[in-house]
Amino acid sequence: MTTPTAPVDLTGRTVLMLVWTGVATDTRVLREATTLVSAGARVHIIGRAVPADFVPPAGITVESAGRAPSAASRTRELTAPERLARWALLPVHVRRRWTAWQREATDRAFEWSGSTGLVPDVVHVHDYTALAAGHALADSWGVPFVYDTHEYWVGRPVEGRRAPLLRRRERLEEGRLARDAAAVVTVGAGVADALRSDHPDWPRVTVVRNTFPLRDDAAPEAEAAGPPTRLVYGGRLAAYRELEVIADASERSALPITVLGPGDDEWLRTFDAKALEVLPAEPLPQLDERLRRAGAALVTHSDRWLNHRLAMPNKLFHAVSLGLPVVATDVGDLGALVREHGLGTLYAPGDADGLVRAIDELVADHGRFRAAVAAARTALSWSADGDALLGVYGGVL
Repeated sequence: MTTPTAPVDLTGRTVLMLVWTGVATDTRVLREATTLVSAGARVHIIGRAVPADFVPPAGITVESAGRAPSAASRTRELTAPERLARWALLPVHVRRRWTAWQREATDRAFEWSGSTGLVPDVVHVHDYTALAAGHALADSWGVPFVYDTHEYWVGRPVEGRRAPLLRRRERLEEGRLARDAAAVVTVGAGVADALRSDHPDWPRVTVVRNTFPLRDDAAPEAEAAGPPTRLVYGGRLAAYRELEVIADASERSALPITVLGPGDDEWLRTFDAKALEVLPAEPLPQLDERLRRAGAALVTHSDRWLNHRLAMPNKLFHAVSLGLPVVATDVGDLGALVREHGLGTLYAPGDADGLVRAIDELVADHGRFRAAVAAARTALSWSADGDALLGVYGGVL
C-alpha cells in the first residue's frame, strides 16, 4: 500500500467520478469521494438510477444517468420461455445496458462541465463498466484518469449463458484502455497480483481496500458485551453469495438470520428462504444499527469464480469497523484474513452443516472473537487506505 510522504493538498482540484451504481449505498465510492474532499478537492459523481432523495456528503455533488433494470419494476413472474430467453440474451443485454449508460453519462459529463465552467483535473473511473466512457472523456479534456477496479473483472460470476467470445473481448478492451490510465487502484492484494500478471504494461497497481474509518461507537469489547442475538448478512441478494446454503442452515442455526440488500429480482422469485428473514436494502446508518443489535455478521460468497477467491468483501471491513465478529466462508483471501486476525469462525463453501457448526462456535467463544476484532480494528481501518488513495492522487497530479 502506498503512503504519501507528505500531506496531499487537492485544494482547487476537481474530480469527476463515473460509476454504474446507484451511489447512495456504494460505500467505497462515497468513502473515496469524501477522502478527496477532505484533502480540498470538489467531487462530482455521475451514477446510475441514483435515488431522487439521496443527499450526498458535503463537497460532493451527484447526478444520475440511465434507469434501473426493468426487473426492478416487474410485478409478474416470467414464463418458462421468457426465462429461457432471458438466460440466453442476458450477457448481451447487460452489456447493452451499460454501454447505453456510458453514452448518457458522457453527455451528462459534458453538460455538467459546460454549465459549471469546470473541467476536471482527474476522471476517476469505477470499474470496467465505466472504463470506455472515462477513457473517452479524459482524452477529450486532455486530463489523466484513474482506473479503480472493484473486482477482477474477467473472473467475475457469469449471469445467464456463458459467452466466452464476449468475455475475451472485454478482457482485451480492459487491457487496452486501462493501459492509458495514470494509475490503477483495486481492492486487495489478490486482485492486484492478478492484474499485474495479466497486464505487465499497465501503470502501477495500488491497493486501496474496502475498509471503513475508525469509529467511536464500535461495539464494546468482550468483557462488556453479551453474546450475539442474531446474524446479519448485508449485501447483494443474488446467485453465488452462498444464500442457498445460509437458508439451509437457518432452520438449524443457534441464531436467527437476517439477509438484506439490493436484490436480483429474478433470482429472488425462486429463492427458498426457509427460516431466513429477507429484507430490502437500507441506508448505511440503519444497517449499522441492525448489525450492532445483532452482535455478529455473515460474510459469504461462493468459491466457484476466481473473482470471489480474490475478493475482500465490504461486509468484512464493515463488521470490523463496528467491532463485530463474523461467520465467513473459508474462501481465498477472505478466509486468510479472518484466520490471520482471528475475526471469527469459518466454514467450507456449500457446507450448511459446517455453517451451523461455525455459528455454534461463534456463540460459544464470542468474547475471544470480539477481543480479536478490537485488536485488529486499527490495522483494518480506512486510515492507511485513505492515505494510499491520496498518495495515488499526489502522483497523478
